[in-house]
Order: sequence, then structure tokens, then C-alpha cells
Amino acid sequence: MNRFAPFCLFFGLAGLLSATGAQGRAPAHGEAGGIPPKNVILFVADGLRAEMVRAETAPTLFALRRYGVWFKNSHALFPTFTTPNASALATGHFLGDTGDFGNVIYSGYPVATANGSPTPFLESDPVLGDIDEHFAGNYLDEQSVLAAARALGYATAAVGKLGPVAIQDVTARDGEMTIIVDDLTGHPGGIALAPRLLRALEEARLSPSTPGRGANGSAGDLNHEGTHVANIDQQKYFVDVTTRAILPLFKSSKKPFVLVFWSRDPDGTQHNQGDSLGELTPGINGPSSLAAIRNADDNLAALLGALEAQGLAPTTDVLVTSDHGFSTISKQSKTSVAARQPYDDVRAGQLPPGFLAIDLAAALGQPLFDPDAKGAPIQWTKGVHPSRANGLVGPDALHPDVVVAANGGSDLLYLTGPDPKSSAAKVVQALIAEDYVSGLFVDDRLGPIAGTLPLSAINLEGGSLTPRPSIVVNFTSGSSACPIATNCAFEVSDTLLQQGQGMHGSFSRADTYNFMAASGPDFRSGFIDPAPASNADLGQTIAALAGLQLQRKGELVGRVLAEARPGGIVPHWKSETVKSAPAENGLSTVLNLQTVGAVRYFDAAGFQGRTQGLSP
Repeated sequence: MNRFAPFCLFFGLAGLLSATGAQGRAPAHGEAGGIPPKNVILFVADGLRAEMVRAETAPTLFALRRYGVWFKNSHALFPTFTTPNASALATGHFLGDTGDFGNVIYSGYPVATANGSPTPFLESDPVLGDIDEHFAGNYLDEQSVLAAARALGYATAAVGKLGPVAIQDVTARDGEMTIIVDDLTGHPGGIALAPRLLRALEEARLSPSTPGRGANGSAGDLNHEGTHVANIDQQKYFVDVTTRAILPLFKSSKKPFVLVFWSRDPDGTQHNQGDSLGELTPGINGPSSLAAIRNADDNLAALLGALEAQGLAPTTDVLVTSDHGFSTISKQSKTSVAARQPYDDVRAGQLPPGFLAIDLAAALGQPLFDPDAKGAPIQWTKGVHPSRANGLVGPDALHPDVVVAANGGSDLLYLTGPDPKSSAAKVVQALIAEDYVSGLFVDDRLGPIAGTLPLSAINLEGGSLTPRPSIVVNFTSGSSACPIATNCAFEVSDTLLQQGQGMHGSFSRADTYNFMAASGPDFRSGFIDPAPASNADLGQTIAALAGLQLQRKGELVGRVLAEARPGGIVPHWKSETVKSAPAENGLSTVLNLQTVGAVRYFDAAGFQGRTQGLSP
């Protein structure tokens, strides 16, 4: 079978390649008639790098990009983590409105479902429920696309990776309003399945419980390699549930539907891959990572094939994105006090998990406590690091001056002491002296600080319900010698994973450059969109495709990608560079961005020479 066959079958284009030739334009699908689509599917390939989509690595994605719409100038939102971008896709808002600033945030209270930690990891159904309950029933404080769709009579579902799936309709936790199928389905803490779906699963001879990741879930450790296999079995289950139970259920209901499918691969495998233990090469370009990209591609092909087989293709728009790009982990620093301590589980001279918290405690002359171990003191001078890299810096665990929410390629700092302005100046002075720091963003309420830019510059200041970070710390990144720099980037990462494994979250172009494409009856064919686009735009565009009017509280929103529709006009955009006043050591935070009207798109940011893709 031709490698583009799944895509061609989906759009009824089986003879396309032979009819048009290698450079031919696909026939415009649905350009006449003006009939609105009945269905919308968003497929998220978590952690897929834009330039890794090639005919030989991801044939289905490549064909969709080629014959549908390719948003070539695409952007993840910073911090480039999963749950922040999930919140943007869910609501069409930037993070200053949704308050989802990282996979790990400071909640401002001990979260019972996170073992009492005030720094919960949000990729958890129980934690999301706890956070929701604490913050007025909806921690995002914005209506999601799925919530608006079901209110309008659409059938709705979200399937796949734990955390971002539930975020798509975070207030729907009974299994009836929106179908939620993720890692915890059928397990303690999971969201219940409605009787109608249980019956559909039984008829399809599918288990009502999601299988585990098996060997794919193994991250290894200092002395043992991580996984060498993609997340095949678990994702096949998600595909089977979607194609053999949910889609037939939706078709029989005769309702239009909006469905989100969130593929954990390639993200999960790239994080855990064992191809490069301790080494920056091949990093996330080894065979395990390539297999994970192909796994996600195969999942998409199966979904497109099911739409065709069930007669749903002519009335279904399919949008594809990745929540963020990806980089290889570096644990190098010549300035860090933390890197000079011996640890049983860290290579000598490398940065341990929680290095930022340790270095701040040392610089401020304050004790350090572990928020994920009931506030236990951390004896970092004796080779002990924070258990999950988070930290409480201050006189005692109940009254810290600084809370460190460690996330990976960037960290969030919350100044919770009695004099945050004074603390901010001291913290910035300490951070700007570290070689692993590349750019600092400070809460506008703390006033201007030399060497830093305000949070408002990157759309992190809005009406969020969750506590806003006082300082966002971007870590140093770069790239090895390869033809496409964003494919071989590395970044310093505050994580339990090892050097050579995979991470994201930084303000490098490797992490902000995600993959975005779309096709279906409401999209142009063979169109490369040169205008900047983001995950917040996709949230707004899906709402427009479904004819939804989202209830809005905040004003930090994306735009509808109208140029991708038949007859659409590419908007005018411009590129800008914003630079802070220099600190005493001469360092300035530089921000590269693009704008379409009032909507901002962030390319890269940091200190010159320390961020991959940052232009002077």
C-alpha cells in the first residue's frame, strides 16, 4: 500500500498521487456549498517536533501536512509544558487567564490528593478534581470548548494521556457529560464511565480498564537505561476504544461531535528513552524516539481509517497539533553549588533534581524543605536533594520565603514571604549569576528589575484564579551540530530524569516550535500558512468550526485561523524583539515574538548565547 494511503482513503483521494504527480495539489474538499461540518477531531501528538514530520518518519502526518493545511509558523505557549498548552487548547486562552502555569504549580494550600503537597503535579485526575474544588469549581476559570459544545447538544469525548485529557472538560467528572478515557480509566481515582459506554465497550469486546504502559513506563536511573519501546499497547487500547466504541456510539446518536485524542507518544518515550544514557547524542533522536513518532502516526492513521469506514469522513474536520517541542536533557553547570555536592543517584559534577531550590537556599542563607515529603528538611550539604525537585526556602516549611515548583526546562518561583519585593531583588541577583539561567520574567506587581522582563510581556499576567508565579526562570539551551537545529537541541532541566533523556519547557525555539496541521471539509487543500499560529488559536478555531460562542472572562485569547478556510486571507503580521535593561553583569532578557494585531506569538527568549534559536 502507498505510504499516503490512510490519508488518501480518508479524503476519498485514493488516486491522488498518480493523478497529480509528486507536486500536485489535492482537490479542494468542501470548498463549495458552505455546509458547516458536523464533527471536529483534535489529535494531539504530545511532544512532536515540527521538523521531525517527514515522509519516512511520520507518513500520515506528512501527508496531512502536505495535502491539507500546514501551519508552518506554529507555536506552543511558554512555559512549554503539557498542562499549560492543554489549557490553551481547551479554552483558547493564554496562561495568564487559565492559571495553568506549569505541570507543577504552587496551589497555595496542601492538596490532599497530592499527599498534602502544595506543589502538585497536575497530570492526575484526582489532583485536578481537588484543584477544581478549591478554585470555585473550575480552576481554569474559563469555559472549555468541550463544555460549550455539549451545552449546545454535541456529543463530546476526550481520550488518551492522563491529565491533559481531563483538562479538555475539567468540570465534567461523571462520565455522562463528556466521555473521559485515560490512564486511570477503570482504576482507583479514575473518572467513571457512563453505562452507555460500558455497553459499547462490552459489545466491542474491549476491557473497561486501561492497560498500563509496561516497559515504556520505565525511566531507568543513574545506572540503568530507560525504555527502548514505544507506548504501543496502551495507545492501541485508546485507539480501539475511540474507533470501535466511541465513534459508533456517536454515529448512532445522530449528534454532531467534538472529540480530542491525546497521544502520549512521542512525549512519554522521549522522556524515558534509554538510547542515550548520560550522553547528549543521539539524545531524543535514537531508535526509541523514532518508534514513538511512528506510533503516534499509526494512531492517527487508524483514526482516519475509522472515520472513512464509518462514513464520517465527509463531515469531520481533523486538526493536529503537538503541545510543545522537545529537547535532550543537559545537567551541566560550572556555577551551581548544588552540582558540587555528592549524591548517590547523580553523576559527579552534574546538577541534581532540585538544583534551583538548593542554589537559592545557599544564596539566601536559608533552610530548605521538601514540599512533597510533608515539609521534611533537606540536608543538601550531605548529599540529599528534593524528592521531586520542588522546594520550600525559608525559616520553616510552613512559612517559606520562596516556593520552587520544578518543571523541567523552566521553573516557577513564588515569593510567599512578608516582603516579596525585597526578596525578588535578592532572588534575581542570585539567579542571574548562574550559568544555567537564560532569561527571567517577573510579576509586574514587583516592579521593574534590571535584567528581567515582566510576566505581562509573555501573557502570563491575567485574571487567573491560581497563584501567579512571582518569577519564571528559563534554563539555558543550545543545539549540537545538525542540519535542523530544533531537532537536536539540548536544555538544562530540573528533573529526576538523566542527562541524555528528553525534556521540554524552555523558551528555546526547539520547545516552542510545535507541529500544527488541519484538513477536512472546512479547510483549504495544499495550503502552507505562513502566518504565526498557536495552540490558543486552535482552541478558538475549533470553537468557530463548531459554531460555539465561548463564555469569556479573561482577554488573553488566541485568534480564529480564518486564513486556513477556503477563501481565507492571510493576515498581516510583524516580528519584534523586546529587551530588558541590563543587570549589573550586563545580561538582559531578550524576547523574540511575532504579532497578528493584538495576538502575540513567542518564538524564543533568554540571555544572548544561552537560548537555542534566540535572535539578537
